[in-house]
Amino acid sequence: MSAAAYAQALLGSTPTPWGDAEGLGADAATVNGVLGADSLEPLIDVAGERGAGLFVLVRTSNPGAADVLDLAAAGAPVHERIAELVASLSPRLQGEGGLSGLGAVVGATEPAHIARLRALMPRSVFLLPGVGAQGGDAGQLGAAFAAHPAGALVAASRSIAGSGDPAAAAEELRRQVWDVACAASAGA
Repeated sequence: MSAAAYAQALLGSTPTPWGDAEGLGADAATVNGVLGADSLEPLIDVAGERGAGLFVLVRTSNPGAADVLDLAAAGAPVHERIAELVASLSPRLQGEGGLSGLGAVVGATEPAHIARLRALMPRSVFLLPGVGAQGGDAGQLGAAFAAHPAGALVAASRSIAGSGDPAAAAEELRRQVWDVACAASAGA
């Protein structure tokens, strides 16, 4: 029931005796899949109705992510088990271009995980936080784009906002990501 309430508040509306109370109307939301499929299904249902997307936390960029997400669970790390869950649910938000609206947060600070996670989630768009100030390098993210040049979104904020010329910093990152994305998808 809680997941349904979150879905209504984030993406949809909540029915009341006085009419629907509109939620935030988000285009996308980041959600936690650790509670399992039943915690994601109400969110996926509303996202599908509203044409919205979801990004499931799979392998985050913070240093403490390894404390839980890299632990073994039935022979594979927890983050791979979450990736398998995302892959199993991704057809429910499949788009015309082959990518799903059910994406995955995959930290750019641990690029060694990206190729394996791309193999597990070929249809999911990756949200790649951690580029710049957290230490992630856009040049190491090619595997995220292997399935499609639009297969990933790179998130950077402090490295751009804190730059002497934020517009130039953003343009440089855009150029780097475009070059990596084009090279990776051409080699796929």
